[in-house]
Amino acid sequence: MVRAAWPAVRATQAPASRPQARDGGPTAGGPGTGTPSQAAGKAPLRLDIQGLRALAVSLVVLAHAGVRHAAGGYIGVDVFFVISGFLITSLLLRELARDGRISVRRFYARRALRLLPASTVVALVTLCGAWLFLSKIRFEEYVGDALSSTFYVVNLRLASAGTDYLNADSPPSPFQHFWSLAVEEQFYLVWPLLLWAGWKLARRRKRLVAVPFAMLCLASFALNVHVTGVSASWAYFGSHTRFWELGVGALLALSVGRLERLPTWVSGPMSWIGLVSLLVAAARFDDDTPFPGYYALVPVLGVALVLAGGCSPARYGAGLVLSLRPAVWLGGLSYSWYLWHWPVLVILPMALDRPATAPFGLVSAALALLLAWLTLHLVENPVRFHQVFRGRPLRALGLGAGLAAGAAAAALVAASFPPPIASDLAAPELRSTLTGAADPRAALSTLLDSPPHGLPSNLTPGLTGIKGTLSAVYRDGCHIGYQSTATPPCVYGDRSASKVVVLFGDSHAAQWFPALDRLARERHWKLVSMTKASCKVATVTTVYQGRPYVSCDRWRTAQLARIRVLRPALVITSSSDSADLARPSGDPRRQWTDGFARTYRELARSGAEVLAVVDTPWPKEDAVDCAGTHPLDLERCSSLVVDAVKDPGKKREITDAAAAADVSVIDPVPWLCGTGGCPVVVGDTLVYRDDSHLSETYAEAVAPVLGRELTALYGADLSRRPGRIPESPAGR
Repeated sequence: MVRAAWPAVRATQAPASRPQARDGGPTAGGPGTGTPSQAAGKAPLRLDIQGLRALAVSLVVLAHAGVRHAAGGYIGVDVFFVISGFLITSLLLRELARDGRISVRRFYARRALRLLPASTVVALVTLCGAWLFLSKIRFEEYVGDALSSTFYVVNLRLASAGTDYLNADSPPSPFQHFWSLAVEEQFYLVWPLLLWAGWKLARRRKRLVAVPFAMLCLASFALNVHVTGVSASWAYFGSHTRFWELGVGALLALSVGRLERLPTWVSGPMSWIGLVSLLVAAARFDDDTPFPGYYALVPVLGVALVLAGGCSPARYGAGLVLSLRPAVWLGGLSYSWYLWHWPVLVILPMALDRPATAPFGLVSAALALLLAWLTLHLVENPVRFHQVFRGRPLRALGLGAGLAAGAAAAALVAASFPPPIASDLAAPELRSTLTGAADPRAALSTLLDSPPHGLPSNLTPGLTGIKGTLSAVYRDGCHIGYQSTATPPCVYGDRSASKVVVLFGDSHAAQWFPALDRLARERHWKLVSMTKASCKVATVTTVYQGRPYVSCDRWRTAQLARIRVLRPALVITSSSDSADLARPSGDPRRQWTDGFARTYRELARSGAEVLAVVDTPWPKEDAVDCAGTHPLDLERCSSLVVDAVKDPGKKREITDAAAAADVSVIDPVPWLCGTGGCPVVVGDTLVYRDDSHLSETYAEAVAPVLGRELTALYGADLSRRPGRIPESPAGR
């Protein structure tokens, strides 16, 4: 899962010339119920909160720009959530203290004026940029992202998409950063009513208002911890797992009266501890950190300490730094900068055909900051403070509805006019060519040496249908997810046959299923599929989400025992070269070799012949997206063999282990790469479905080539026992 688009939407912020607090703005301090006289008036200035905004958005932008030492900058979203809960709740408490009620109409009118003018402009510009410069085959997906962003449900769309294993590594959407706005607005859909109800029920015992809300926060935090271990995408994007962070800010707002009485010798160090914890988390966390989970406590409690300490400001507290004029100025631009930075980082490299390096990312971030400044002064403030909306919430709500409807209409119109995907002349049909060839391997080599320069007009399936084409192991739930250790039967080919072939490994084994299923039906084998996401063939413990991948170890052990019972004629193994050892030794290559050898020997105990298929070469990026972006210049998507092999050392580890265990080896590199490199289109067929997996169509088409190799090794009926064969002809 790509961690793109974290924090952003902050409650309102007043322009530099108008420092008063509005709708939880940057200068709003938010006195709570403990000081009713203050609560009934305006909040004191909290410039330190503007500095916190500046820090949060800077961390996010640096992380997304690719700055290595800020890899954990995604914690900025947690900072923003807590700030937002604190400021908005402070605003609502002041209204309750003053009027005894909350005007929901005025509340949402302020939200509409604060958020929608800028977000609508950014969304429309982003949609245009996606049409012009991003992958043409994903434009329909981008339209869906734009629509869900308009109605503040894009986080649910992203969470659902993140559970799709084959699409988990797809390039991020330029609208992905709208997810945090969606979480906040879902929170604020219910929070004013909950706060008002709690206020009324508590009546004179206002201190009890916080009790049910604290319980809700604990429930949300428990969900966050649980879901992080089950579904990373739902944990990250889900509103139910994020509400506790806004709730912590709300609880702080309810406690301001007590916090204001803190002695400065306590509040000062408290604020510094909080600030340092944010910086440490940003520097130490990375994409392997199982976030949010328990780790989210670090930024959430850190920002809570800064906010709490600022309620009783000490002369030498963290506010001394956070209130500096540059920080306050940048905090005032935080919302617009957040809105602009992500689409600029995603679209600009494609528009200028530049690699997305960290230096280029910083230049892009600077451009986004300029756009943010222009948006603040030309869009946000002129609309938000226009006298036509002053004291007229219905007009503001009407404007918000109009902007949302306009953005949705623009997205639907764009969907009706998708960018054209240019096509070249028709190409030879790969499947029929290899099926009818006397020597399928030679025929494939000829096609690999002369790939089409542009997308052929007879591309099968069409470019937009490749990612949606799934083999039976995915449709039937036979490719096991990260957390599961299930063992479904998953029998294919000729189910009545007595000759059993097992496919064993991770998704880079599952990618060969279409070829093996075709061969099994033609040669009357019973094919049993046993594959699990990122679970390596070698008996070693790898890392998943920063922790030992123990469910893989359990699943592998169970499948090895199951294979002994099945007593197959042949077990075909394969797995991706991409993995890190959870417990590396002094010689990790020997560790991998021994791990492969242990698995091969265990498989041989079943009486089966064992075949190790080396990992396939990887394209340099998502092949479908690249072909959609450069439909008439496919050479830009191809790669050299030396660059396409993910881990050259892994082949040696596999072959050494295979030699020790009397296991045959096939290297499929010659089936995907010719003399000029590794193309993404061969004949009328796209080779890959993403940035590493073969397309279903290509795998099925090369079945005759794989069949020839299996026949050479084991005979057509798998009765031959080849003995020790270090490597098949395909590997030479």
